[in-house]
Amino acid sequence: MEHGYALSVTWTGDRGEGTRDYRGYGRDHVVRAEPVRGQAPPDLLGSADRTFHGDPARWNPEQLLLAALAQCHLLSYLHVCVDAGVVVTAYVDRAVGTVRTDRDGGGQFTEVVLRPEVVVADASMLDAAAAAHTRAHALCFIARSVAFPVRHEPVVRVGRALPPS
Repeated sequence: MEHGYALSVTWTGDRGEGTRDYRGYGRDHVVRAEPVRGQAPPDLLGSADRTFHGDPARWNPEQLLLAALAQCHLLSYLHVCVDAGVVVTAYVDRAVGTVRTDRDGGGQFTEVVLRPEVVVADASMLDAAAAAHTRAHALCFIARSVAFPVRHEPVVRVGRALPPS
């Protein structure tokens, strides 16, 4: 079975002279998803990373890739937990990614580390909750599609909510 996804990315950073020089144009753009069944998420305001003359108040592609990996793991993990009889009551992931740039301006992600903190309803679920991360990683479409390591450093606790951070 195949699933299709469509969106548009529209550059909005022309400051009147196009790309005449490297510092003369904005990196701002709008990411817009195509409506599905008449619904579309809000537009996403994007730019480049601040290092590359972008607007730090907007999402950059590196953050979006990191977010996609963290979201995919979360959603796969919740599915796996349901199947395993694990009741998750809270979840937060403080993910980090590392990008190495080259002298020519190119680069690549070298690693992403997902750090999910999970709270489960009962102590009897701790082992299954910890093991569910491995299965969730195997199911995650995004993690399976990238050419760099995606590691996990999960913490699982019992309770109803996460401790304050």
